[in-house]
Amino acid sequence: MKKISLLAIALLACSALSYGWGFFGHKVVHQLAIYGLPKQMQAFFYKHQDYLVQKSVRPDERRNDDPTEAPRHFIDIDVYGEDAVYTMPQAWEAAAARYSADTLVKYGIVPWHVVVMKERLTNAFKQQNADNILYYAADLGHYIADAHVPLHTTVNYDGQLTNQKGLHSLWESKVPEMHAKTYQLQNKKAVYLPDTEKAIWEVVRASHKLFPQVLEVEREATKGFTPETKYVTVERYGRQRQYYSDEFAAKYAELLGPTVAQRLEGSAEVIANFWYTCWVDGGKPDLDKLMENKLTKAEKRELKQEKKIWKKNQLFQQNKIIATQKQNNTAE
Repeated sequence: MKKISLLAIALLACSALSYGWGFFGHKVVHQLAIYGLPKQMQAFFYKHQDYLVQKSVRPDERRNDDPTEAPRHFIDIDVYGEDAVYTMPQAWEAAAARYSADTLVKYGIVPWHVVVMKERLTNAFKQQNADNILYYAADLGHYIADAHVPLHTTVNYDGQLTNQKGLHSLWESKVPEMHAKTYQLQNKKAVYLPDTEKAIWEVVRASHKLFPQVLEVEREATKGFTPETKYVTVERYGRQRQYYSDEFAAKYAELLGPTVAQRLEGSAEVIANFWYTCWVDGGKPDLDKLMENKLTKAEKRELKQEKKIWKKNQLFQQNKIIATQKQNNTAE
């Protein structure tokens, strides 16, 4: 197996410590979601774009200190049966009555927690509390994005049950970080969701439907590699750890096709839909009045330019993605 450079070790360590889409993916979809908002919301959210992008990873950071946080990011739906993703009660009360609340928490509660966060953001809009709006918008977006990841819907969350350990970070972190600049992402404009509970369960079902592909493509890609070329090894804290090589990740991404890009795009789209729905349900408050400082002329020009680039699917290509800019600055 290949040895790995110090820089690669640092990057792999970051991926191993991150969850969901990895820090990079979460930041990308939060930025994209802003472009999909209606004008009545867009100035406020764009003014606080840096906050929303940077705080999009806060729920993952909380996992280190809050023992109740982890179950909010996933649901091992297949634990409940082969067809459970279609038969599981959508409402928390009904699901808890069937399986018990403790069981639901044990195997993950992401769709139900999204509904909880939806109500909190709606209340923040009703109260016209700018700080709470931003706080809950960032957190809500994170959980919605996590629900878009196939490996967040199964007990085999890292391929550990099928001798494919490491799939989690490969699919949701390494592949998008390596190939994001080739993606053409353009989420649709936000629409009102008459039933947010139904909407998030549709996301979970779509994610779980993709799960077999995640496993099968890894097996297919493996046919062209030996153990020495498929993996790299890293020694951390006196222990040898195994990660997929860049070459294998590139082949895996090739065989996956547009799946990862589509789930990123879908994440941004659903986040914008939820933000918009919360604003409508919260009474459509005038968000311009909640800004201490209005958009400057320069910021208005920047927003207009970015929206044009977004409509042309050129945000990555023209270096307008904040997460990519941060990576470039770090590299320099």
